[in-house]
Amino acid sequence: MAIGFTEEQTDLADSVAGFVARHAPRAATRADLDRIAAGGRPPGWEALAGQGLLSLHLPEEHGGAGAGAVELAIVVEETARGLLPGPFLPTVLTSALLTWYADGPAGKETLHRFAEGATGACALSAEGLTARAADDGYVVTGTTGHVLAPQGADLLLIGARSGDGEVWFVLDATAGLAVEPVTGVDRTRGLGRITLREHHVPSGRVVALDTPRVRNLAAVLFAAEAVGLVRWCLETGLEYVKTREQFGRPVGSFQAVKHKCARMFVELETMAAAAWDAGRAVGGPDHQLALAAAAAAVCTAEARRLGLETITLFGGIGYTWEHDAHLYWRRAMSLDALIGPATRWHRALGDLALTGERDFTVRLDDEDPAYRDRIARLIADAAAVGEPARRRLLAETGLVAPHYPAPYGMDASPAEQLVIAQEYERAGMEQPSLVIGDWALPTVLAHGTPAQIEEFVPATLRGDLVWCQLFSEPGAGSDLASLTTRAVRSDGGWRLTGQKVWTSSAHEADWGICLARTDGDAPKHKGLSYFLVDMRADGVDIRPLREANGGYLFNEVFLNEVFVPDAHLVGEPGQGWTLARTTLGNERVSMGGMRLTSLDLPALARAADRSGDEAALSELGALTARSQAIAALGLRATLRSVSGLRPGAEASVTKVAAGWQVTAIAEAALRWSGPAAAAEDGSAGAVVHSYLSVPPQLIGGGTVEIQLNVISERILGLPRG
Repeated sequence: MAIGFTEEQTDLADSVAGFVARHAPRAATRADLDRIAAGGRPPGWEALAGQGLLSLHLPEEHGGAGAGAVELAIVVEETARGLLPGPFLPTVLTSALLTWYADGPAGKETLHRFAEGATGACALSAEGLTARAADDGYVVTGTTGHVLAPQGADLLLIGARSGDGEVWFVLDATAGLAVEPVTGVDRTRGLGRITLREHHVPSGRVVALDTPRVRNLAAVLFAAEAVGLVRWCLETGLEYVKTREQFGRPVGSFQAVKHKCARMFVELETMAAAAWDAGRAVGGPDHQLALAAAAAAVCTAEARRLGLETITLFGGIGYTWEHDAHLYWRRAMSLDALIGPATRWHRALGDLALTGERDFTVRLDDEDPAYRDRIARLIADAAAVGEPARRRLLAETGLVAPHYPAPYGMDASPAEQLVIAQEYERAGMEQPSLVIGDWALPTVLAHGTPAQIEEFVPATLRGDLVWCQLFSEPGAGSDLASLTTRAVRSDGGWRLTGQKVWTSSAHEADWGICLARTDGDAPKHKGLSYFLVDMRADGVDIRPLREANGGYLFNEVFLNEVFVPDAHLVGEPGQGWTLARTTLGNERVSMGGMRLTSLDLPALARAADRSGDEAALSELGALTARSQAIAALGLRATLRSVSGLRPGAEASVTKVAAGWQVTAIAEAALRWSGPAAAAEDGSAGAVVHSYLSVPPQLIGGGTVEIQLNVISERILGLPRG
């Protein structure tokens, strides 16, 4: 649930969490709210500087550690999770802007002061102040908008409108400024406005900066704070619903509460991915930072909403002044108000999405160039011949499923798999997919006999065999252990009888992997066995199911005394449940990104905007923000694999988030198409078909509701109902 996921990043987060717990217990913060809001430094500020948390991101020559924006975001996240009071966020935002974006000596000259513990405050725009050129600088007049913690700040970073654009400058708090305190919603730090009256700013205090960069970096760090706030909310809410009892059992066992917590977890995970992605964009091209920052900026609105969800999760106790939940909710409200409405960021992101897209390319720090060259040559050789010779050549060289063990694959590590995927992409070739074979072959390789491996693996890799999965039944969809298809002993094998349904491509498949019950007296999970079924065998009756979109992807399959020889039973009788869940340790590694739809959303939004739908680009931005977050989840999962880390919760989260997102995309495209969407075969035909094809995304592989149950029980540890 955190922004950082590498061992080093986790260690950093743990260190910060421990520091905040020691130096800023919430009881002490509550007792000190008035003094801190008035500009007083919180207890432990000197220790904060001594620990290097104020200077982590500063250049080494200025007393810092030279860390990047992701590391700074991790620190900000943990300080928010612990509700560290005072001006930490505005201070590190100010010093980060001066470090990474403000050219000129004025900014660099102040960095050592931040390393020594100086506090800072930063306006988020140049509105409210005007500047006119004067001898050796500018004369500035006006009042800023609301600024975080200007009371007691040592250094102020402020912008003003001038005749030729904007001018930004760094001022000492002793320079004759007037700070008007404002009672902030967030009671844990100050809020105010800064007034300058004919104030002379010498040219030596001017820095090369602009509002877009200020707001984009603010969005990165505000998003990090939002993630920290929601982490505390969910962690604390979970602890409560696991122990609070109603009607004789924990409220966390009620499905409505479980689903609420699971939805909050999915939203938190996507927020963390968006904030991480925004952090990694800092220092890169401005267009990429703008894309990532606009997607991350809406985390503050999510935090505000989830803060309210947390209070209702607690019930009445959560709405009392004595409960800490409202302090986190208030901080989220403050962040959201200061960064600006999500709709404004969505519109900006919609405009950006018309001209570019976020880069989710994985770059490997340590790779063997000779290995990449060899893979490139093998793929080029395959590209030079036509099908089916190309597929056979790729199978012979191990490039169809490179993560498989030799001689069927290349024993490719996650990093090597990534190189192979990148070289396929560079060559303009699609990496072969075994479809259901990608599920069948790992089980055969792990548990099959040598004869089974030799019979099925090479032929499938060559493309000579196509597979389907005979698992789901009319009465056993998500509850797979309740299946009733029977397998009865017969001379030399088994006779299978039963009905399977929702079997993808069964009408085209050569073989099927099938779960059947071989022991009716054993517990549900124990009496199942795993068979390989010839889809052309006597007794196999395949009936295509016409879907709402008019297609025939799914089928129902009737097994009428279908004979399966012992040679096609995988493993031992009764091992079916274990085998069905088998995956090899070196699973295929994806490229990290995720394409959620084949629709050209920017083109559709542009067309809708031209027709007078001014909300289309804003909606495009909202969809783009969520799609980028889901792609960032995929990239994080890829980097975990490449780094040898254990898988996180990305797979379960992505399943739910992608289902929601595919639905939202299809609905938006339908709206944008207007009356044309009433015709299935007209100009909006692809849009109509896309919407009609949504249900499999929400049902296949376990419905979204089942996935929420899995998340709530297996990941969040909530009790079963």
